Amino acid sequence: MRLHRQGLSDAGQRSLTAATRIAARGWPLVLTLLVTACIPASPTRDDFAKAGQAAHEWTRRAVELGPRPPGSEAHRKLQRLILDELRHQKAAVVEEKFTAQTPNGPVPMNNIIAKFPGRSGRIVVVSGHYDTYHRPGMHFVGANDAGSSTGFLLALGEWLHNRQLDDEVWLVFFDGEESFVRWDSNDHTYGSRYLANHWRQEGSAAKIKALINVDMIGDADLSLVYDQNSTGWLRDLVWKTAHRLGYEKQFPWQPPGSIDDDHIPFVAAGYSAVDLIDLQYGLFNRYWHSDEDTLDKLSPTSFAVVLHVVAESLRELGRMP
Repeated sequence: MRLHRQGLSDAGQRSLTAATRIAARGWPLVLTLLVTACIPASPTRDDFAKAGQAAHEWTRRAVELGPRPPGSEAHRKLQRLILDELRHQKAAVVEEKFTAQTPNGPVPMNNIIAKFPGRSGRIVVVSGHYDTYHRPGMHFVGANDAGSSTGFLLALGEWLHNRQLDDEVWLVFFDGEESFVRWDSNDHTYGSRYLANHWRQEGSAAKIKALINVDMIGDADLSLVYDQNSTGWLRDLVWKTAHRLGYEKQFPWQPPGSIDDDHIPFVAAGYSAVDLIDLQYGLFNRYWHSDEDTLDKLSPTSFAVVLHVVAESLRELGRMP
């Protein structure tokens, strides 16, 4: 910009020149403040308190449907609830329908995938199952298993909605994690085994940077297993993130365990995958796969903790090539 000084005295010109220099020196500060104001701060614990409440509420709505084994009417109602909410979140929704060959015969199943766009061309998957365990004579409503993973993923979708993401994030609701007769041979993880193979065949696998699976994460006394079957670097990234955020109690380093869950088909196929699961659900894990797996055992605070850690882990992964 050219400054016109005609009609000013020497003193006036000197004063105007000095003022111009001060203004020029001030512009970097103004620009710095403007840029800083546009950079989103790292989310805090308080930011996730509301998300934890939302996850707990979604879990309640799933539990109200009753037992939800594949093929049941309650299972179909839950699918509709999940699909309606994901579309409300403006996610790109894909249904991967297939027929599982179970010891009880063929059973139709449906993996539901919600895709949130990112900038890197890479994908991070956050997954969990939504079907429930079933055995004759039980009334298993599965608040923690798998109500909590269902509620968690829906609340995470609300968090991701309209955010600027480094990596594309896919939320995957696996069907058919539970066994029909017993956890043996291939009578389990039907949905995750199907997708691990399907993504290899159709080419998505090459873009997937990591998979974070959640299962039974709503327990009010949350303590997740440091799983030895998970990919080491990814497990440690999540655990170090949790400790940095102050969640050592919920993410202890010890004792380690070896978990067989929906992440295993992906680890076996060469993906990087980690499982977040609490198997200290009641004294001696007595609530697990029992009629006592009810909503009163869960806490919005536990959901908030895992949401915070997973969201921050997504930020950490986004910084990686």
